[in-house]
Amino acid sequence: MSEQVQTAGSKPQSMSDDLLARLRAVAILAAVPDQEIRCLGDARQLRLVEGDFLARQGEVAHSFWILLSGEMRIRSLQDGQGFTMAQLPAGTAFGEVPLLSNTPYTISVQATQPSEVLEFDEQQFWNIMTACPNVRKAILGNMAYRFQKFQSAVVQQEKMASLGALAAGLMHELNNPGAAAVRAAAQLRQNLLRMHKLTAKFSKANLNEEQKQCMFQLQEHALEKERPLRMNSLEQSDAEEALATWMENANVEDAWKLAPALVAIGITADELECARAEFPGPYFPDALNWLEALVSSMQLVSTIEESIGRVSDLVKAVKTYAYEGKGQKQAVDVNESLYATLVILAHKFRQKEIVLEKDLAANLPPLQCECSGLNQIWTNLLDNAIDAVPQGGHIRIHTWEEETPGDARAARKPRHYLCIAIADDGPGIPLESQPRIFDPFYTTKAVGVGTGLGLGIVQRITEQYGGQVTFASEPGNTEFRVRLPRDRD
Repeated sequence: MSEQVQTAGSKPQSMSDDLLARLRAVAILAAVPDQEIRCLGDARQLRLVEGDFLARQGEVAHSFWILLSGEMRIRSLQDGQGFTMAQLPAGTAFGEVPLLSNTPYTISVQATQPSEVLEFDEQQFWNIMTACPNVRKAILGNMAYRFQKFQSAVVQQEKMASLGALAAGLMHELNNPGAAAVRAAAQLRQNLLRMHKLTAKFSKANLNEEQKQCMFQLQEHALEKERPLRMNSLEQSDAEEALATWMENANVEDAWKLAPALVAIGITADELECARAEFPGPYFPDALNWLEALVSSMQLVSTIEESIGRVSDLVKAVKTYAYEGKGQKQAVDVNESLYATLVILAHKFRQKEIVLEKDLAANLPPLQCECSGLNQIWTNLLDNAIDAVPQGGHIRIHTWEEETPGDARAARKPRHYLCIAIADDGPGIPLESQPRIFDPFYTTKAVGVGTGLGLGIVQRITEQYGGQVTFASEPGNTEFRVRLPRDRD
Protein backbone atom coordinates (compact mmCIF):
# COMPACT_ATOMS: atom_id res chain seq x y z
CA MET A 1 0.00 0.00 0.00
CA SER A 2 1.13 3.57 -0.60
CA GLU A 3 2.48 5.52 2.35
CA GLN A 4 2.45 9.28 2.87
CA VAL A 5 5.92 10.16 4.08
CA GLN A 6 5.73 13.89 4.55
CA THR A 7 3.73 16.96 3.86
CA ALA A 8 5.91 19.83 2.84
CA GLY A 9 5.30 23.13 4.53
CA SER A 10 3.13 25.78 2.95
CA LYS A 11 6.21 27.87 2.27
CA PRO A 12 8.37 26.83 -0.69
CA GLN A 13 11.51 27.83 1.25
CA SER A 14 10.97 24.79 3.51
CA MET A 15 12.17 22.41 0.75
CA SER A 16 15.16 20.39 1.91
CA ASP A 17 18.43 20.49 0.02
CA ASP A 18 18.09 16.76 -0.65
CA LEU A 19 14.67 17.20 -2.30
CA LEU A 20 15.98 20.19 -4.25
CA ALA A 21 18.85 18.08 -5.60
CA ARG A 22 16.48 15.27 -6.57
CA LEU A 23 14.15 17.68 -8.38
CA ARG A 24 17.12 19.23 -10.13
CA ALA A 25 17.67 15.76 -11.69
CA VAL A 26 14.17 15.83 -13.26
CA ALA A 27 14.70 16.37 -16.98
CA ILE A 28 12.03 19.03 -17.55
CA LEU A 29 13.32 21.10 -14.61
CA ALA A 30 16.96 21.16 -15.76
CA ALA A 31 16.76 24.80 -16.93
CA VAL A 32 14.52 26.06 -14.10
CA PRO A 33 16.22 28.27 -11.44
CA ASP A 34 16.46 26.89 -7.91
CA GLN A 35 14.19 29.63 -6.60
CA GLU A 36 11.34 28.45 -8.80
CA ILE A 37 11.99 24.77 -8.17
CA ARG A 38 11.28 25.58 -4.54
CA CYS A 39 7.72 26.38 -5.69
CA LEU A 40 7.31 22.60 -5.77
CA GLY A 41 7.95 22.23 -2.05
CA ASP A 42 4.25 22.27 -1.19
CA ALA A 43 3.60 18.63 -2.07
CA ARG A 44 2.93 15.23 -0.57
CA GLN A 45 5.67 12.66 -0.86
CA LEU A 46 4.32 9.15 -1.40
CA ARG A 47 5.98 5.76 -1.30
CA LEU A 48 4.42 3.05 -3.42
CA VAL A 49 5.09 -0.66 -3.47
CA GLU A 50 4.95 -2.83 -6.58
CA GLY A 51 1.37 -3.13 -7.85
CA ASP A 52 0.03 0.07 -6.22
CA PHE A 53 -2.17 2.22 -8.48
CA LEU A 54 -1.55 5.94 -8.60
CA ALA A 55 -4.53 6.57 -10.90
CA ARG A 56 -7.22 4.40 -12.44
CA GLN A 57 -8.79 4.69 -15.86
CA GLY A 58 -12.11 6.54 -15.73
CA GLU A 59 -11.47 8.32 -12.41
CA VAL A 60 -11.82 12.09 -12.19
CA ALA A 61 -8.41 13.76 -12.54
CA HIS A 62 -7.17 15.19 -9.25
CA SER A 63 -3.35 15.22 -9.17
CA PHE A 64 -0.09 16.05 -10.91
CA TRP A 65 2.95 13.89 -10.10
CA ILE A 66 6.74 13.83 -10.29
CA LEU A 67 8.34 10.38 -10.07
CA LEU A 68 11.46 10.73 -7.90
CA SER A 69 12.55 7.06 -7.94
CA GLY A 70 11.30 3.69 -9.13
CA GLU A 71 9.20 3.02 -12.21
CA MET A 72 5.54 3.29 -13.24
CA ARG A 73 3.65 1.81 -16.15
CA ILE A 74 0.81 3.27 -18.17
CA ARG A 75 -1.95 0.74 -18.78
CA SER A 76 -5.08 0.98 -20.90
CA LEU A 77 -8.20 -1.16 -20.81
CA GLN A 78 -9.91 -1.68 -24.19
CA ASP A 79 -12.61 -4.24 -24.98
CA GLY A 80 -12.00 -5.86 -21.61
CA GLN A 81 -8.31 -6.39 -22.35
CA GLY A 82 -5.57 -4.50 -20.50
CA PHE A 83 -2.23 -3.74 -22.10
CA THR A 84 0.83 -1.69 -21.22
CA MET A 85 1.27 1.46 -23.32
CA ALA A 86 4.49 2.86 -21.81
CA GLN A 87 6.94 2.68 -18.91
CA LEU A 88 7.72 5.85 -16.93
CA PRO A 89 11.26 6.04 -15.53
CA ALA A 90 12.39 8.07 -12.52
CA GLY A 91 12.49 11.79 -13.26
CA THR A 92 9.20 11.81 -15.19
CA ALA A 93 6.54 14.47 -14.58
CA PHE A 94 3.00 13.47 -15.59
CA GLY A 95 -0.71 13.99 -14.97
CA GLU A 96 -1.01 17.56 -16.28
CA VAL A 97 -3.08 16.74 -19.38
CA PRO A 98 -6.28 15.59 -17.59
CA LEU A 99 -6.04 18.57 -15.21
CA LEU A 100 -5.62 21.07 -18.05
CA SER A 101 -8.36 19.49 -20.17
CA ASN A 102 -10.67 18.74 -17.22
CA THR A 103 -11.19 15.15 -18.37
CA PRO A 104 -11.11 11.81 -16.51
CA TYR A 105 -8.04 9.61 -16.72
CA THR A 106 -7.98 7.65 -19.97
CA ILE A 107 -5.29 5.32 -18.60
CA SER A 108 -4.23 3.72 -15.34
CA VAL A 109 -0.86 4.38 -13.66
CA GLN A 110 0.64 1.52 -11.64
CA ALA A 111 3.98 1.02 -9.85
CA THR A 112 6.13 -1.79 -11.23
CA GLN A 113 8.64 -1.53 -8.35
CA PRO A 114 8.97 0.40 -5.09
CA SER A 115 8.67 4.07 -6.05
CA GLU A 116 8.76 7.56 -4.55
CA VAL A 117 6.35 10.15 -5.95
CA LEU A 118 5.66 13.84 -5.33
CA GLU A 119 1.91 14.46 -5.57
CA PHE A 120 0.31 17.89 -6.12
CA ASP A 121 -3.44 18.22 -5.78
CA GLU A 122 -5.44 20.27 -8.24
CA GLN A 123 -5.23 23.51 -6.22
CA GLN A 124 -1.48 23.14 -5.75
CA PHE A 125 -1.04 22.45 -9.46
CA TRP A 126 -2.87 25.64 -10.46
CA ASN A 127 -0.91 27.65 -7.89
CA ILE A 128 2.31 26.42 -9.53
CA MET A 129 1.01 27.22 -13.02
CA THR A 130 0.10 30.76 -11.86
CA ALA A 131 3.05 31.71 -9.64
CA CYS A 132 6.01 29.86 -11.21
CA PRO A 133 6.39 30.86 -14.90
CA ASN A 134 9.51 28.79 -15.62
CA VAL A 135 7.98 25.67 -14.07
CA ARG A 136 4.80 26.37 -16.04
CA LYS A 137 6.83 26.64 -19.24
CA ALA A 138 8.57 23.35 -18.45
CA ILE A 139 5.28 21.53 -17.77
CA LEU A 140 3.59 22.85 -20.91
CA GLY A 141 6.66 22.12 -23.03
CA ASN A 142 6.74 18.57 -21.72
CA MET A 143 3.04 18.17 -22.44
CA ALA A 144 3.49 19.44 -26.01
CA TYR A 145 6.38 17.02 -26.55
CA ARG A 146 4.34 14.08 -25.25
CA PHE A 147 1.33 15.08 -27.34
CA GLN A 148 3.53 15.26 -30.43
CA LYS A 149 4.88 11.78 -29.71
CA PHE A 150 1.35 10.51 -29.15
CA GLN A 151 0.17 12.03 -32.42
CA SER A 152 3.12 10.50 -34.28
CA ALA A 153 2.33 7.14 -32.73
CA VAL A 154 -1.32 7.42 -33.78
CA VAL A 155 -0.31 8.39 -37.33
CA GLN A 156 2.09 5.44 -37.43
CA GLN A 157 -0.65 3.18 -36.10
CA GLU A 158 -2.98 4.46 -38.82
CA LYS A 159 -0.31 3.82 -41.42
CA MET A 160 0.28 0.28 -40.14
CA ALA A 161 -3.47 -0.39 -40.17
CA SER A 162 -3.63 0.86 -43.76
CA LEU A 163 -0.66 -1.29 -44.70
CA GLY A 164 -2.35 -4.27 -43.07
CA ALA A 165 -5.50 -3.71 -45.13
CA LEU A 166 -3.41 -3.20 -48.27
CA ALA A 167 -1.41 -6.35 -47.52
CA ALA A 168 -4.62 -8.36 -47.21
CA GLY A 169 -5.79 -7.00 -50.54
CA LEU A 170 -2.39 -7.66 -52.08
CA MET A 171 -2.48 -11.29 -50.96
CA HIS A 172 -5.86 -11.59 -52.63
CA GLU A 173 -4.46 -9.98 -55.79
CA LEU A 174 -1.45 -12.32 -55.83
CA ASN A 175 -3.59 -15.38 -55.13
CA ASN A 176 -5.73 -14.93 -58.25
CA PRO A 177 -2.95 -15.03 -60.89
CA GLY A 178 -1.05 -17.59 -58.81
CA ALA A 179 -4.02 -19.93 -58.71
CA ALA A 180 -4.68 -19.36 -62.43
CA ALA A 181 -1.08 -20.27 -63.28
CA VAL A 182 -1.26 -23.43 -61.17
CA ARG A 183 -4.50 -24.53 -62.84
CA ALA A 184 -3.13 -23.77 -66.30
CA ALA A 185 0.09 -25.69 -65.58
CA ALA A 186 -1.91 -28.74 -64.41
CA GLN A 187 -4.08 -28.65 -67.55
CA LEU A 188 -1.01 -28.19 -69.73
CA ARG A 189 0.52 -31.32 -68.21
CA GLN A 190 -2.65 -33.28 -69.06
CA ASN A 191 -2.61 -31.93 -72.61
CA LEU A 192 1.02 -32.93 -73.12
CA LEU A 193 0.29 -36.46 -71.91
CA ARG A 194 -2.72 -36.65 -74.23
CA MET A 195 -0.67 -35.41 -77.19
CA HIS A 196 2.07 -37.95 -76.37
CA LYS A 197 -0.43 -40.83 -76.46
CA LEU A 198 -2.01 -39.59 -79.70
CA THR A 199 1.40 -39.06 -81.33
CA ALA A 200 2.41 -42.61 -80.37
CA LYS A 201 -0.83 -43.87 -81.89
CA PHE A 202 -0.26 -41.92 -85.13
CA SER A 203 3.32 -43.21 -85.37
CA LYS A 204 1.96 -46.75 -85.65
CA ALA A 205 -0.61 -45.77 -88.30
CA ASN A 206 1.94 -45.18 -91.13
CA LEU A 207 0.41 -41.84 -92.23
CA ASN A 208 0.74 -41.01 -95.93
CA GLU A 209 2.01 -37.68 -97.26
CA GLU A 210 -1.50 -36.23 -97.72
CA GLN A 211 -2.43 -36.99 -94.13
CA LYS A 212 0.83 -35.52 -92.84
CA GLN A 213 0.32 -32.39 -94.96
CA CYS A 214 -3.26 -31.97 -93.68
CA MET A 215 -2.09 -32.22 -90.06
CA PHE A 216 0.78 -29.83 -90.75
CA GLN A 217 -1.56 -27.21 -92.22
CA LEU A 218 -3.95 -27.45 -89.29
CA GLN A 219 -1.00 -27.16 -86.90
CA GLU A 220 0.27 -24.06 -88.73
CA HIS A 221 -3.21 -22.54 -88.54
CA ALA A 222 -3.34 -23.20 -84.81
CA LEU A 223 0.12 -21.79 -84.07
CA GLU A 224 -0.28 -18.57 -86.06
CA LYS A 225 -2.96 -17.35 -83.65
CA GLU A 226 -1.09 -15.92 -80.65
CA ARG A 227 -4.31 -14.99 -78.84
CA PRO A 228 -7.94 -16.17 -79.03
CA LEU A 229 -10.18 -14.28 -81.44
CA ARG A 230 -12.24 -11.44 -79.98
CA MET A 231 -15.91 -12.30 -80.45
CA ASN A 232 -19.01 -11.20 -78.67
CA SER A 233 -20.92 -13.79 -76.68
CA LEU A 234 -23.59 -14.42 -79.33
CA GLU A 235 -21.08 -14.87 -82.16
CA GLN A 236 -18.98 -17.24 -80.09
CA SER A 237 -21.98 -19.30 -79.01
CA ASP A 238 -23.26 -19.64 -82.59
CA ALA A 239 -19.83 -20.64 -83.92
CA GLU A 240 -19.30 -23.25 -81.19
CA GLU A 241 -22.75 -24.72 -81.72
CA ALA A 242 -22.24 -24.99 -85.49
CA LEU A 243 -18.82 -26.66 -85.17
CA ALA A 244 -19.92 -29.02 -82.38
CA THR A 245 -22.98 -30.12 -84.41
CA TRP A 246 -20.78 -30.78 -87.46
CA MET A 247 -18.32 -32.87 -85.40
CA GLU A 248 -21.14 -34.87 -83.79
CA ASN A 249 -22.43 -35.72 -87.27
CA ALA A 250 -18.90 -36.90 -88.06
CA ASN A 251 -19.05 -39.25 -85.02
CA VAL A 252 -16.54 -37.27 -82.95
CA GLU A 253 -16.86 -37.92 -79.22
CA ASP A 254 -16.72 -34.98 -76.81
CA ALA A 255 -17.51 -32.62 -79.68
CA TRP A 256 -18.88 -29.97 -77.32
CA LYS A 257 -15.63 -30.06 -75.30
CA LEU A 258 -13.44 -29.70 -78.38
CA ALA A 259 -15.43 -26.95 -80.11
CA PRO A 260 -14.59 -23.92 -77.84
CA ALA A 261 -10.80 -24.22 -78.26
CA LEU A 262 -11.04 -24.72 -82.03
CA VAL A 263 -13.48 -21.82 -82.50
CA ALA A 264 -11.16 -19.59 -80.43
CA ILE A 265 -8.52 -19.78 -83.22
CA GLY A 266 -11.05 -19.38 -86.02
CA ILE A 267 -11.26 -22.99 -87.25
CA THR A 268 -14.50 -23.79 -89.06
CA ALA A 269 -16.08 -27.01 -90.33
CA ASP A 270 -14.89 -26.25 -93.87
CA GLU A 271 -11.26 -26.21 -92.70
CA LEU A 272 -11.71 -29.61 -91.07
CA GLU A 273 -13.01 -31.27 -94.23
CA CYS A 274 -9.47 -32.18 -95.29
CA ALA A 275 -8.92 -34.03 -92.03
CA ARG A 276 -12.26 -35.80 -92.36
CA ALA A 277 -11.38 -36.89 -95.90
CA GLU A 278 -7.79 -37.90 -95.09
CA PHE A 279 -8.41 -39.68 -91.77
CA PRO A 280 -11.03 -42.38 -92.16
CA GLY A 281 -12.63 -44.18 -89.28
CA PRO A 282 -11.35 -43.68 -85.71
CA TYR A 283 -8.32 -41.66 -86.78
CA PHE A 284 -10.43 -38.55 -87.51
CA PRO A 285 -11.54 -38.01 -83.84
CA ASP A 286 -7.93 -38.66 -82.77
CA ALA A 287 -6.70 -36.00 -85.22
CA LEU A 288 -9.17 -33.47 -83.81
CA ASN A 289 -8.24 -34.37 -80.24
CA TRP A 290 -4.56 -33.86 -81.05
CA LEU A 291 -5.35 -30.51 -82.69
CA GLU A 292 -7.49 -29.37 -79.75
CA ALA A 293 -4.75 -30.37 -77.30
CA LEU A 294 -2.24 -28.28 -79.26
CA VAL A 295 -4.57 -25.25 -79.41
CA SER A 296 -5.53 -25.58 -75.74
CA SER A 297 -1.85 -25.87 -74.75
CA MET A 298 -0.99 -22.64 -76.55
CA GLN A 299 -3.85 -20.90 -74.78
CA LEU A 300 -2.69 -22.27 -71.42
CA VAL A 301 0.84 -21.00 -72.08
CA SER A 302 -0.66 -17.55 -72.69
CA THR A 303 -2.60 -17.83 -69.42
CA ILE A 304 0.58 -18.69 -67.52
CA GLU A 305 2.44 -15.80 -69.16
CA GLU A 306 -0.35 -13.37 -68.30
CA SER A 307 -0.53 -14.67 -64.71
CA ILE A 308 3.20 -14.33 -64.16
CA GLY A 309 3.09 -10.89 -65.80
CA ARG A 310 0.32 -9.92 -63.40
CA VAL A 311 2.40 -11.06 -60.41
CA SER A 312 5.38 -9.08 -61.77
CA ASP A 313 3.18 -6.00 -62.14
CA LEU A 314 2.00 -6.36 -58.55
CA VAL A 315 5.55 -6.77 -57.24
CA LYS A 316 6.66 -3.73 -59.23
CA ALA A 317 3.70 -1.73 -57.90
CA VAL A 318 4.48 -2.68 -54.31
CA LYS A 319 8.15 -1.74 -54.74
CA THR A 320 7.14 1.60 -56.23
CA TYR A 321 4.61 2.11 -53.43
CA ALA A 322 6.95 1.12 -50.61
CA TYR A 323 10.29 2.56 -51.69
CA GLU A 324 9.59 5.85 -53.44
CA GLY A 325 11.18 8.74 -51.66
CA LYS A 326 13.42 7.61 -48.81
CA GLY A 327 14.74 11.14 -48.42
CA GLN A 328 17.18 11.26 -51.33
CA LYS A 329 16.84 13.55 -54.33
CA GLN A 330 15.12 11.69 -57.12
CA ALA A 331 12.74 11.97 -60.04
CA VAL A 332 9.30 10.48 -59.38
CA ASP A 333 6.89 9.60 -62.18
CA VAL A 334 3.54 10.82 -60.81
CA ASN A 335 1.53 8.73 -63.28
CA GLU A 336 3.52 5.63 -62.31
CA SER A 337 3.00 6.40 -58.63
CA LEU A 338 -0.76 6.67 -59.21
CA TYR A 339 -0.76 3.44 -61.21
CA ALA A 340 1.06 1.58 -58.42
CA THR A 341 -1.54 2.76 -55.89
CA LEU A 342 -4.39 1.73 -58.20
CA VAL A 343 -2.90 -1.76 -58.49
CA ILE A 344 -2.69 -2.02 -54.70
CA LEU A 345 -6.32 -0.86 -54.30
CA ALA A 346 -7.69 -2.85 -57.27
CA HIS A 347 -9.60 -5.29 -55.04
CA LYS A 348 -11.58 -2.43 -53.50
CA PHE A 349 -12.58 -1.12 -56.92
CA ARG A 350 -13.80 -4.58 -57.93
CA GLN A 351 -15.73 -5.14 -54.69
CA LYS A 352 -17.88 -2.05 -55.34
CA GLU A 353 -17.83 -2.46 -59.16
CA ILE A 354 -16.48 1.07 -59.47
CA VAL A 355 -15.98 2.55 -62.94
CA LEU A 356 -12.53 4.15 -63.05
CA GLU A 357 -11.91 6.91 -65.58
CA LYS A 358 -8.23 7.82 -66.12
CA ASP A 359 -7.02 10.87 -67.99
CA LEU A 360 -3.27 10.82 -67.33
CA ALA A 361 -1.25 13.38 -69.25
CA ALA A 362 1.20 11.90 -71.71
CA ASN A 363 4.83 13.00 -71.32
CA LEU A 364 4.15 14.39 -67.84
CA PRO A 365 7.56 15.54 -66.56
CA PRO A 366 8.94 13.83 -63.44
CA LEU A 367 8.57 15.36 -60.01
CA GLN A 368 11.97 16.32 -58.57
CA CYS A 369 11.81 15.82 -54.81
CA GLU A 370 13.64 14.69 -51.70
CA CYS A 371 10.76 13.57 -49.49
CA SER A 372 8.69 10.40 -49.49
CA GLY A 373 5.03 9.58 -48.94
CA LEU A 374 3.60 10.56 -52.33
CA ASN A 375 1.68 7.29 -52.51
CA GLN A 376 0.07 8.04 -49.13
CA ILE A 377 -1.60 11.05 -50.73
CA TRP A 378 -3.15 8.91 -53.47
CA THR A 379 -4.04 6.08 -51.07
CA ASN A 380 -5.96 8.35 -48.69
CA LEU A 381 -7.74 10.32 -51.44
CA LEU A 382 -8.69 7.18 -53.37
CA ASP A 383 -9.74 5.34 -50.20
CA ASN A 384 -12.06 8.23 -49.30
CA ALA A 385 -13.48 8.27 -52.82
CA ILE A 386 -14.07 4.50 -52.77
CA ASP A 387 -15.89 4.80 -49.42
CA ALA A 388 -17.98 7.71 -50.73
CA VAL A 389 -19.26 6.32 -54.03
CA PRO A 390 -22.25 3.98 -54.24
CA GLN A 391 -22.07 0.48 -55.70
CA GLY A 392 -21.16 0.86 -59.38
CA GLY A 393 -20.12 4.50 -58.85
CA HIS A 394 -17.54 6.51 -60.81
CA ILE A 395 -14.08 7.76 -59.82
CA ARG A 396 -12.06 10.03 -62.12
CA ILE A 397 -8.31 10.66 -62.08
CA HIS A 398 -6.76 13.47 -64.10
CA THR A 399 -3.15 14.66 -64.29
CA TRP A 400 -1.75 17.70 -66.11
CA GLU A 401 0.97 20.36 -65.93
CA GLU A 402 0.47 24.06 -65.23
CA GLU A 403 2.79 27.02 -65.56
CA THR A 404 2.60 30.27 -63.64
CA PRO A 405 4.18 33.27 -65.41
CA GLY A 406 7.28 34.91 -64.02
CA ASP A 407 7.73 38.57 -63.14
CA ALA A 408 10.96 40.21 -64.30
CA ARG A 409 10.44 43.24 -62.05
CA ALA A 410 10.10 41.01 -59.00
CA ALA A 411 12.91 38.72 -60.23
CA ARG A 412 10.46 35.83 -60.14
CA LYS A 413 10.94 33.02 -62.61
CA PRO A 414 8.07 31.07 -64.21
CA ARG A 415 7.14 28.01 -62.16
CA HIS A 416 5.85 24.66 -63.32
CA TYR A 417 3.36 22.62 -61.30
CA LEU A 418 2.14 19.03 -61.61
CA CYS A 419 -1.57 18.81 -60.89
CA ILE A 420 -3.53 15.73 -59.87
CA ALA A 421 -7.32 15.65 -59.50
CA ILE A 422 -9.28 12.77 -57.94
CA ALA A 423 -13.05 13.09 -58.17
CA ASP A 424 -16.03 10.91 -57.29
CA ASP A 425 -19.80 10.94 -57.74
CA GLY A 426 -20.62 10.28 -54.09
CA PRO A 427 -23.03 12.31 -51.95
CA GLY A 428 -20.46 15.06 -51.28
CA ILE A 429 -19.04 16.53 -48.08
CA PRO A 430 -21.66 18.26 -45.89
CA LEU A 431 -21.29 22.03 -46.03
CA GLU A 432 -20.94 22.33 -42.26
CA SER A 433 -18.08 19.79 -42.27
CA GLN A 434 -16.04 21.31 -45.09
CA PRO A 435 -14.08 23.86 -42.97
CA ARG A 436 -12.82 21.06 -40.69
CA ILE A 437 -12.03 18.12 -42.97
CA PHE A 438 -8.25 18.64 -42.72
CA ASP A 439 -8.36 18.84 -38.90
CA PRO A 440 -6.71 15.89 -37.13
CA PHE A 441 -9.19 13.27 -35.83
CA TYR A 442 -12.16 14.93 -37.53
CA THR A 443 -14.13 12.52 -39.70
CA THR A 444 -17.53 12.40 -41.37
CA LYS A 445 -17.43 8.59 -41.52
CA ALA A 446 -19.26 6.27 -39.15
CA VAL A 447 -17.70 5.31 -35.82
CA GLY A 448 -15.05 2.64 -36.37
CA VAL A 449 -14.74 3.37 -40.09
CA GLY A 450 -12.52 6.43 -40.15
CA THR A 451 -9.98 7.96 -37.78
CA GLY A 452 -9.99 11.48 -39.20
CA LEU A 453 -6.27 11.34 -39.95
CA GLY A 454 -6.27 10.65 -43.71
CA LEU A 455 -6.82 14.15 -45.07
CA GLY A 456 -4.56 15.65 -42.41
CA ILE A 457 -1.80 13.33 -43.66
CA VAL A 458 -2.57 14.36 -47.25
CA GLN A 459 -2.23 18.04 -46.37
CA ARG A 460 0.97 17.53 -44.35
CA ILE A 461 2.76 15.52 -47.07
CA THR A 462 1.61 17.91 -49.81
CA GLU A 463 3.01 20.83 -47.85
CA GLN A 464 6.28 18.94 -47.38
CA TYR A 465 6.50 18.86 -51.17
CA GLY A 466 5.91 22.62 -51.23
CA GLY A 467 2.47 22.15 -52.76
CA GLN A 468 -1.15 22.61 -51.76
CA VAL A 469 -4.33 20.55 -51.71
CA THR A 470 -7.77 22.04 -52.37
CA PHE A 471 -11.24 20.61 -52.87
CA ALA A 472 -14.70 21.42 -54.12
CA SER A 473 -17.72 19.37 -53.17
CA GLU A 474 -21.39 19.18 -53.94
CA PRO A 475 -23.81 16.24 -54.12
CA GLY A 476 -22.70 13.98 -56.97
CA ASN A 477 -19.30 15.60 -57.48
CA THR A 478 -16.42 15.90 -55.03
CA GLU A 479 -12.96 16.70 -56.38
CA PHE A 480 -9.65 17.01 -54.56
CA ARG A 481 -6.78 18.73 -56.36
CA VAL A 482 -3.14 18.34 -55.41
CA ARG A 483 -0.75 20.91 -56.88
CA LEU A 484 2.98 20.15 -56.58
CA PRO A 485 5.92 22.25 -57.80
CA ARG A 486 7.83 20.28 -60.41
CA ASP A 487 11.17 21.44 -59.01
CA ARG A 488 11.99 22.68 -55.53
CA ASP A 489 14.18 25.79 -55.72
